[in-house]
Amino acid sequence: MPAARALDRDIVRLALPSLGALVAEPLFVLTDTAMVGHLGAEPLAGLGLASTILQTTIGLLIFLAYATTPIVARRIGAGDERGAHAAGVDGLWLALGLGVALLLVMLPLSPWLLGLFGAEPEVAAAGEEYLSIAWWGIPGMLLVLAATGALRGLQEVRIPLYVAAVGFGANIALNAVLIYGLGWGLAGSAIGTVIAQWGMAIVLVAVVVRRARAASAPLRPGRAGLVAAARAGSWLLVRTLSLRIALVVTVVVATSLGTVELAATHIWFALYALLALALDALAIAGQALIGRGLGAADVPRVHAITRRLVGWGVVVGLALTAVLLASIPLLQVAMTSDAAVRDALPLAVAILALGLPLAGVVFVLDGVLIGAGDGRYLALTGVLNLGAYAAVLTRAASLELLLGAFTLVYLGARALTLGLRARGSGWIVTGATT
Repeated sequence: MPAARALDRDIVRLALPSLGALVAEPLFVLTDTAMVGHLGAEPLAGLGLASTILQTTIGLLIFLAYATTPIVARRIGAGDERGAHAAGVDGLWLALGLGVALLLVMLPLSPWLLGLFGAEPEVAAAGEEYLSIAWWGIPGMLLVLAATGALRGLQEVRIPLYVAAVGFGANIALNAVLIYGLGWGLAGSAIGTVIAQWGMAIVLVAVVVRRARAASAPLRPGRAGLVAAARAGSWLLVRTLSLRIALVVTVVVATSLGTVELAATHIWFALYALLALALDALAIAGQALIGRGLGAADVPRVHAITRRLVGWGVVVGLALTAVLLASIPLLQVAMTSDAAVRDALPLAVAILALGLPLAGVVFVLDGVLIGAGDGRYLALTGVLNLGAYAAVLTRAASLELLLGAFTLVYLGARALTLGLRARGSGWIVTGATT
């Protein structure tokens, strides 16, 4: 029991600050939306299109954090502090290179990407105005991801939380001044966000560099380190892409069912994304703890952490289930004024609520295997899980069947493939590298 309590303390120590940092990005989007919303429908719609493109890009590149964390944690566990900091620096160089490449590619592609949505010319023009500025913040945002991943691997999660909190406050102040004070409108919102993103990047990169210098780690990129990070990241990119496709095809099917079903699905996924933050915080704790345990070749501790994290995932999932079920009447009033959508919400939200314990298991096991550097397995099974889900979507003739398929078939398939892997020993590779 004392050992279990010690593990619980480690999990909470890493998960709670990680949750705070995870909340920052949705709050950035929410703040921009609220401020731009007072400029009119066209700027708000343009921001919606631009945000969809930006968030999809950033979401696909989350591997910059997820790949760096276990690499750094393994080397810390193996006692190679200099190598751990060198891996963190390599992650920064990879993020900077990808960020600059994306900036150069996406700037000229923005009109074409916006055109795919088929929006009205005024809305597309507003989206292009925002994107033409916002892309300049992408290298900074990717540096934030990589630096955060490095610090998590070092078991330091408070600094990213503090930086995220200050960045959020700065974003509010800058947007207020630039949008309304100087009258720059939608462009002011983009400029304020870019400044906040680069400010966060500069602070976090400075922290990682200072610690690397203290450990006498090289600040130049190492070819072997870059290759290792890119290899791990490429598998995680495939894994993340399969998750994104699953969400998109669900929305496509909901669209074919009708306007009410699409609106209810939008609310459903908004709630899912919010509740997933708590579960993702546990997954991040798993990445750091598992990586360090494998680096130290402490296999019994790795198994103990895995069991404890699964327990936490179920408990947190059950707690969220109770809260969500109790909130259904309030959600009906708060989320929509359309009577048909309100009528559709209780059963839809109940399906989400009842699936949260299963989602808890999925998220924590995903974090465990990412922490073990098992990206190849996650990528391949991600494609298989997506195929199984796609096979049943053609039979989803109602909103309830669609959301039930996502919860039971897609999350169920992920739980099965992750659980089978976690029960075996193929993912247990000890030492400073995988």
